[in-house]
Amino acid sequence: MSRVYPYPLIAKEGWPFIIGSLVLSILTAIWCGWWSLPLWALTVFVVQFFRDPARDIPTGPEDVLSPADGRIVVLEKTTDPYRGVNALKISVFMNVFNVHSNRCPIDGKVERVDYFKGSFLNASVDKASVQNERNAVLAVTNTGRPVTFVQVAGLVARRILCYVNAHDILHRGNRYGLIRFGSRVDVYLPEDATALVAIGDKVRASSTVLATLPLHAPPAAAYAPENGANSVDNTTEQADMVKEATDRAAVAAQHVLSQE
Repeated sequence: MSRVYPYPLIAKEGWPFIIGSLVLSILTAIWCGWWSLPLWALTVFVVQFFRDPARDIPTGPEDVLSPADGRIVVLEKTTDPYRGVNALKISVFMNVFNVHSNRCPIDGKVERVDYFKGSFLNASVDKASVQNERNAVLAVTNTGRPVTFVQVAGLVARRILCYVNAHDILHRGNRYGLIRFGSRVDVYLPEDATALVAIGDKVRASSTVLATLPLHAPPAAAYAPENGANSVDNTTEQADMVKEATDRAAVAAQHVLSQE
């Protein structure tokens, strides 16, 4: 497992909020004393919200990692609305106390990124997947399997940040975005994926394996047996030709000896 995570422990997106709440807390403490305690509590909450710790990162090529901290609220066979194909859907709901940094679930490449405006319903309900503001990343793994992961805004979350674009290379565990103050991430996998989580399970971004994908042989490998068969056929044909020539030589030699 890899622990390489080239980011600070506090997400850079949080510093304006942290500094603002800290300054307000200090000024209130100077003028109002103990009445500033609620603001200090708010400062602590903002700091913990934007924490961004390093995690163990499984390296199995067939593993699909959780893109977010939270709890599994959906695990079902359905249709990937962004690709129009059958899929296994796994949804992770993040409350305000979870780490909200979103991390790449796979090694692969981004095909496209689609953003949709929408409502701000409670992110834990099913209809949030299609009615809320959301940002979908359509990617393909290094083994050629399509995976779609979607940031969905929630009741409190009003800001989706995504830092990847079409044709970008993805590395599992790396940050690709953040959703502020409560939200969810939907992951759509090929329908032959095997889920390793259940509804209600608590998961951690990058370190929890959501599912495994069967590895498909690359196209070139599909022709290997045929090429191998051709090689065997050619070798057999050459052996037959050598045997035939040897037999003819033996017959000729026997004929010459009989004449003598």
